[in-house]
Amino acid sequence: MMSEACYRVSAMNATRDHANHLLQGIAGPGAQLRDDQWAAIDALVNQRRRMLVVQRTGWGKSAVYFIAAKLLREAGHGPSLIVSPLLALMRNQVAAAARAGIRAATINSANATEWDAIQAGIGSLDLLLISPERLNSPGFRAEVLPQLAGGIGMLVVDEAHCISDWGHDFRPDYRRIALLIRDLPATTPVLATTATANDRVVADVVAQLGADTGSIRGGLDRESLALNVVQLPDPTRRAAWIAQYLSTVEGSGIIYCLTVSEAHDLAEALDTAGWNVAAYTGRTEAEERERLEQALIANELKALVATSALGMGFDKPDLGFVIHLGAPSSPVSYYQQIGRAGRGTDHAEVVLLPGPEDARIWEYFASVSMPPEQTVRQLLAALDTSEPVSTQRLENVVDLSRTRIDQALKVLDVDGAVERVRGGWLSTGATWEYDEERYAGLANAREREQNLMLDYEATDQCRMIFLRRELDDPTVAEGEVCGRCDNCTGNHLPVEVDAALAERMDAQLKAPGIPLPQRKQWPTGSARKGKIPGVLPGKALGRLNDVARGPALTALLRDSAYRPAADWRQDQWLRRFVEVLAGWDWAQRPVSVVALGSPDPARSAMVEATAAALAEVGRMQFAGAVAAGPQEIQARNSAFRVNALDRYFDYSGVDATTQGPILLVTDVVDSGWTVTVAAADLAQRFGTEVLPLAFASAS
Repeated sequence: MMSEACYRVSAMNATRDHANHLLQGIAGPGAQLRDDQWAAIDALVNQRRRMLVVQRTGWGKSAVYFIAAKLLREAGHGPSLIVSPLLALMRNQVAAAARAGIRAATINSANATEWDAIQAGIGSLDLLLISPERLNSPGFRAEVLPQLAGGIGMLVVDEAHCISDWGHDFRPDYRRIALLIRDLPATTPVLATTATANDRVVADVVAQLGADTGSIRGGLDRESLALNVVQLPDPTRRAAWIAQYLSTVEGSGIIYCLTVSEAHDLAEALDTAGWNVAAYTGRTEAEERERLEQALIANELKALVATSALGMGFDKPDLGFVIHLGAPSSPVSYYQQIGRAGRGTDHAEVVLLPGPEDARIWEYFASVSMPPEQTVRQLLAALDTSEPVSTQRLENVVDLSRTRIDQALKVLDVDGAVERVRGGWLSTGATWEYDEERYAGLANAREREQNLMLDYEATDQCRMIFLRRELDDPTVAEGEVCGRCDNCTGNHLPVEVDAALAERMDAQLKAPGIPLPQRKQWPTGSARKGKIPGVLPGKALGRLNDVARGPALTALLRDSAYRPAADWRQDQWLRRFVEVLAGWDWAQRPVSVVALGSPDPARSAMVEATAAALAEVGRMQFAGAVAAGPQEIQARNSAFRVNALDRYFDYSGVDATTQGPILLVTDVVDSGWTVTVAAADLAQRFGTEVLPLAFASAS
C-alpha cells in the first residue's frame, strides 16, 4: 500500500488516483469515481471554477464535495463551508465525513451548547456545515464569518434548488448565499448541487452563481423505483389500505402525510392495527428526530409516518418503500420525496394515495407567500434605521401572523430593504420596489404545478417519464418508458380493503375528542393585557383535515342543517359529544352550557340546539347563547383579532344562575382567539371557569 505521504498534492495538481484513494475511505475498497464525478472535482480543485451539479439522488454528490474539500485542504486552503438545509442532512454528512477521515463539524440550532468549542477550532476543520439561517444570524456574521473570509477553501450549496424562488422548496434565507458568493475572491471554487431542478430553476441558480458557472447534468431515472397510484372509491379507507399494504411490502419505509395532525393520527391508527411506526414532523424535538431516524435505519420500525420534515438528507440506502397519504403540490416535490427509497437496492415500492383534501391543503400552504404591497409598506414603515424592532412588536402594526411576518422580512432582507440585528430588525433606508409581476408569476407557477400533479395522478402513460420530463431531464428519449410503474406493467395495486381491519382503524381514526390548546396570555399589543384568567383547555370532536373525521365534519358544518334528535342514543353527533364529555378529565364537572353564536344564523341555530341538547343529556343548566356581531372577523394577526373581538359579542342572552364551571359550545376553533375572548368574558361575568367544546378544529 502506498503511504499517505505519496498522495500529497499541490494547489493545481490534484490527481484522479488520489481522489479515488480518498473515495475508498468513503465508499470502501475498490471504489472508483465515475467520469462525471471526477470532472466536477477537477473543475473545483484544479480549475477553481464555480459548478452546478444536477444529478439524481444516490449519484454521489456528497462524495464530490467531501473529496474536493479534502484535496483543497491538503493544498493549504482553508476549511470548506457547506450550506445544508436540514439537520438530518448535517448529522449524516458529519458522520460520513468522519468515517472517511475528514474533519467536519456543524453549527445549527440543535447543538448550541457546542458552538463555542466548534468556533474556536474552525482552523483545524476540513468542513464546516451550517444551515442557511446561520448566514443571517448576527452572532454568526460577527464571530464566525470573519474567521472564514478570504481563507475559505470552497463554498458548497447543497440542495441548491432552495436558492430559486421558482424551486419547489424555496427558502428566503438561501437567497443570502448569492450575497456571500459575491464577496468571495474570484478564485474560490463554488459547488451547487441538487437532484430536483428543472430548466427554469437551473437558469436562476446559475444567474446567482455567475455567468461563467459550469454545469454537469445527468439523467434522473431511478431504476429501482416502481411507481403506483391508488385511487380509492372511498377515501376514508386510505388508512386501512396502508395498514393492509404494509404486510405485503418488504423492508421498512416512509409514509408521508401533508399535515402534522394527519401524521400523528395515522401513526396512532397504524399502531392500533399492530404496526410498529412513529410520527416524525416539524414539531418533533431534535433529539427525538435523531433517535427515530436511527430506529428506522436499524429497521426497528416498519415506517416513519412523516411530514416533509423528513426529506432532503435522510439517507437509508435500503429504504424499501415510500407511501404518500395525500399528494405533494408539485411533481418536482414528489420526485424529491420518493427519492429517499431504493438508493442501495434493486427494487423499492412507491405508492401515492391522493385524497379530496389535497387541493385545500395546497391552497393553504400557497397562501403563506409575499403579502400584498400595502401590507408590506406598512411593515417597512414600522421599522427604524437605528432602533431594532422585534417581530413580536411588528405584530401590532400589520395584520399578519408571525410566520408570515418572518417570511416577508426574510424576503425584504434579501432584497436589501431590511437587516436583521441583535434585538430585531432595522430598515436599511434603501429604496424597495414591490415586484408584482414576479409574485404573480410565482402564483401562476404554483397553480400550474398543482394541475400537473393532478395530471400525474390521472395519467395512463409511464409515470417515471412523466416526472423526468417535468424536471427537464435532458436524457429522456422519444418513446422511452420505465417498464416498472403500474401503467407500464399493467399491474395496478388492488383497492379492496379487509372489512374487519377497515372497521377497526375507522373506529380509531373517528374516535371523537382532540385537545384544543389553551391560550394563557393575551397577545402583545392587544387591548387586553397579561394572563388570561378562567379559560381552561378545551376539546373538539376532530380536525377538519383529519383522515377519517374531517370529511364528515366538513359536510356537517358546510350545510349547518344539523339539529339533535330527541333521543341522543339515536344521534351520531350527540353520541360523539357525550363520548368526549365522558372521557374529559376535568377538575370540576361543568354545571351550565352556553352556546357561542356566529354571524351565520343557520350555524348559530345548529350550535345553540346542540348546546341545549347536551345540557339536557348531561343534566346541566342551558344558560343561553352569546350573540356575535353581524360581520365575521377577518383579522389573522393575534393582536388585531383580539382587538376586533373586544366588543364583538353580546352576552345579554346568557344567564348562568347555577354556580360552577360553564361548558362553552362553538362550531370551529382556528386560532383559538374567538372562543378565548368569549370564554374569558363569561368567566369574568359569572366568576367561574369556562371549558370550550367545539365541533371541529381547523388548525
